[in-house]
Amino acid sequence: MSSRILITGGAGFIGSAVIRHLLANTVHVVANVDKLTYAGNLESIADAASSERYSFHHLDICDQQAMQHVFAAFQPDIVMHLAAESHVDRSIDGPSAFIQTNIVGTYSLLEATRQYWLTLNADRKAGFRLHHISTDEVYGDLEPGDALFTEETPYAPSSPYSATKASSDHLVRAWHRTYGLPVVITNCSNNYGPYHFPEKLIPHMILNALQGKPLPVYGNGGQIRDWLYVEDHARALVEVASRGRTGETYNIGGHNEKRNLEVVQTLCALLDELVAGERPAGLNSYSELITFVTDRPGHDHRYAIDASKIQRELGWEPRETFESGIRKTVEWYLNNRSWWQRVLTGDYQLGRLGSSGPAASAARKDQP
Repeated sequence: MSSRILITGGAGFIGSAVIRHLLANTVHVVANVDKLTYAGNLESIADAASSERYSFHHLDICDQQAMQHVFAAFQPDIVMHLAAESHVDRSIDGPSAFIQTNIVGTYSLLEATRQYWLTLNADRKAGFRLHHISTDEVYGDLEPGDALFTEETPYAPSSPYSATKASSDHLVRAWHRTYGLPVVITNCSNNYGPYHFPEKLIPHMILNALQGKPLPVYGNGGQIRDWLYVEDHARALVEVASRGRTGETYNIGGHNEKRNLEVVQTLCALLDELVAGERPAGLNSYSELITFVTDRPGHDHRYAIDASKIQRELGWEPRETFESGIRKTVEWYLNNRSWWQRVLTGDYQLGRLGSSGPAASAARKDQP
């Protein structure tokens, strides 16, 4: 059965993976709302433009009136809210944008969604839901021997980024309890995979290595993260949006706890295997580029997700191990150099699609 799914932030890393999955593996109709900030890249969903089941709307979710127009025109059955500022270092240097997008933007979307939901007939209202996509960073951090994060773990965010995501989670729950808006929330571990913006740890290290640049590792590289392949995450998100229980939270993890230094060393070993001939002269291994730098302020030590609830209730589990997923990721960056080269030069921002409505429809046709 086909649903109409409105996705915010669909030109971002995770959002674009969700759209690619929906168009390739389902019959759902998709509307993508994205402001196209620096991390939004329509080239990550270039094939979507040819699909009759896809439309793009160049909008800011903080513009509640514009969002109301999209709701009225598209008539979604499901809203998947992925639009967010997500880079911890950027949140430390400039928290204002994170407060605006992650808190104010979520509030604006909630109100636009609620006003639309109130117009639906009883059957459509009963089947409607808002799926809010969040992060495990809202839980704070763990020591090496601590139990995994569960859906009941108290919130203890450490950075401006995680604090704004925690705030957005609280807003979504409040709109559910106060107004009855049907919602589901997911909190995921660190994602990696194709089309990842180069400022994040794994693509940053791959691209620096290929250019013979230093591979900067915070502190001693002992920070532990649970790594989730983005295509596994996309499958999980669609399952939760379609079948998750209203009012519930689902944690999504990859069952792959790795120290940051171990991740970087794995990347270097893969590059030594796959592109040894590209190493700079005099370099015996890409690992020789590893450089330890001053640690990030308030750096969380360990994140680790208990994903048993989503496996038990919805039957989801990751298909990729870290070993298989990281190899696929390195091979993707080696085979898709034009994508990341256009990001590095800024050319991906040229000639971006226009606004929502007829213009968008016409364009459619033409370190953690």
